Amino acid sequence: MRSHEVEYEVYGDDLQFVEVVLDPAETVIAEAGAMMYVEDGVDFETVMGDGSEPDAGLFGKLKSAGKRAITGESIFMTHFTNNGGGTQRVAFAAPYPGKIVPVDLAVTNGRLICQKDAFLCAAMGVKVGIVFNKKIGRGLFGGEGFILQDLTGDGLVFLHAGGTIIEKRLTGDRLRVDTGCLVAFEETVDYSIERAGKLKSQVFGGEGLFLATLQGTGRVWLQSLPFSRLADRIAPMGATQGEGSVIGGISTMFER
Repeated sequence: MRSHEVEYEVYGDDLQFVEVVLDPAETVIAEAGAMMYVEDGVDFETVMGDGSEPDAGLFGKLKSAGKRAITGESIFMTHFTNNGGGTQRVAFAAPYPGKIVPVDLAVTNGRLICQKDAFLCAAMGVKVGIVFNKKIGRGLFGGEGFILQDLTGDGLVFLHAGGTIIEKRLTGDRLRVDTGCLVAFEETVDYSIERAGKLKSQVFGGEGLFLATLQGTGRVWLQSLPFSRLADRIAPMGATQGEGSVIGGISTMFER
C-alpha cells in the first residue's frame, strides 16, 4: 500500500506539536491519545493495529495488534481522515519536553528502526512493526527493552524524543551511545550492546553497565534527555513532597 502524501508544520520550541494538512480522503495514523485538535471535516476512528493492511482479515489484525502489545504500546491506533471538501488540519502533541523529528521513509530505503516509545504519528500506509534483537543480551541489558519498533513504507513518519535532538551520519565508523539516548537509526547501521568499560567504571561511573554500539553507514538520531532520566530526577523530589508530589517535584526541579 502506497503511503498518503501529507504536508505538515512543526510548532513550538521545547514543547512541540505537529500540524498535519490533509487533502480530501487523506489519512494520518497516530498513537492513541496523541491528538491535540482536529478541524471540522476530519473524522477519526480507533482501529486495531496500524491499518496498513486493510484486507488482512481478523487474524491479520490480531497479529498486528499483538506485536504492538509486546512493545508495551496500546494495541489500538487512531486514524484521522479528511472526509470534507477541502484541506483540513489535525495536530499531534509531544507527550513531554523535547523535539518532533519528521523522517521521510522514501529516503531511508523504506525502513527506520526506533525506540518503542519514539513513534508519534505517520501518513497512512506506514507499517508499524517490531524488531527482535539478534542476541538475547541486547534485550536483557540494553536498558530500553528487548524490542525496537520497525517503521516501513514510503511516507512521512514523526518521531518524538526528549531534550535536544541530534542527527549524526556514520560512514563506516563506530559510535557508542547511552542506550536511553538512542532514538532511531537506518537499517544500514548495525546495533549491538557492549560493556561500559571495566568493572570500576561500570559500578561507579554512573553511565550504566552497558552501551549501545552503532556501526555502519547511515543516519542515527540521538536525544539528550531520555524520559527515564527525567522520571528518575523527579521521583526523589516527589517522595519528599507528600500528596501532590509529582507536581511539587517538577516545580522544585525547574526552580533550581
